Amino acid sequence: MNWAAFGSAEPDLATTVESRFGAYTHHVLATLRKDGSPRTTGLEVRFLHGELWLGMMPDSLKALDLRRDPRFALQANPGEGQSLGGGDVRIAGRAIEVEDDGTKGAYVAEVEPPQPFHLFRTELTEVVRTYVEDDTYLVVQVWKPGQPLRTLKRT
Repeated sequence: MNWAAFGSAEPDLATTVESRFGAYTHHVLATLRKDGSPRTTGLEVRFLHGELWLGMMPDSLKALDLRRDPRFALQANPGEGQSLGGGDVRIAGRAIEVEDDGTKGAYVAEVEPPQPFHLFRTELTEVVRTYVEDDTYLVVQVWKPGQPLRTLKRT
């Protein structure tokens, strides 16, 4: 399921998540190394044309990780302090490398990334938002494809 399909299924959550990612430039991407251990790195992301895009420098370790195993987790930059305005948001899924010149060309026209680069579109498997409500409740919203949004509240 791509970003547009998620946005159709859960428009309010999609808007909040996109806003959190838009608040800062750099975020944290987790990939899997050859030996299966996790690797975290910084990354800029783009929401364009109904897709969540991940662009990377040529032959970067995170790009090589995703070529080998497309599973990823992405966490929005929490920003300064402890306010987390809008909450903590995370996305998990699979990253599919884009080789099509037309698609890459359209991305280049809008983003103007340094050349050459790897470009991945994403297929979502989970979107999670965690925030504090009324200074009382920890609220966790969990969305997975084909399932209704689950909201858990803890005191």
